Amino acid sequence: MLAPGFRGYKLKELRREADRLVRSYLHQQLTLSKDDLKLVFQRLVDNKLTDLWTDMDRLITNLDMVASEINHASYGYSGFFDAVKVQGRNLEAMLDYDTRLIDNVGSLDVKVKQFKNETLNGRFENARAHIREIRATVDLLDKLHNERRNVILGL
Repeated sequence: MLAPGFRGYKLKELRREADRLVRSYLHQQLTLSKDDLKLVFQRLVDNKLTDLWTDMDRLITNLDMVASEINHASYGYSGFFDAVKVQGRNLEAMLDYDTRLIDNVGSLDVKVKQFKNETLNGRFENARAHIREIRATVDLLDKLHNERRNVILGL
């Protein structure tokens, strides 16, 4: 026989672990994309494309900020005596956000790799468009992450 409340506690711990795994995966993938963007930035510097440096620096900083927020988010767990807050519709919404975050991180990876491949092959004519497109995806990731947090907090 289980101790009273153990099942609810165990479910909460499983949710917390799943939340940590999703955030860890997202952070790892975002870090890889950031590393690719740093390589692109170095190619832009090497080719003296000074008009792109500020935008690239901001993009990398923004991506780093979003990755860090996802990695260090403190949500997904409430204290031992708190009621489990993520239930029913909220749990479904949270899982939907996780799926959307994972999909958008995959989309970001594709865009960054295309930009990297072009710059490594000396093609810089689409650099500004790539920066804008990647920036929009990073902004969307930040928005989705914030909306997911609000679902967990019940806002």
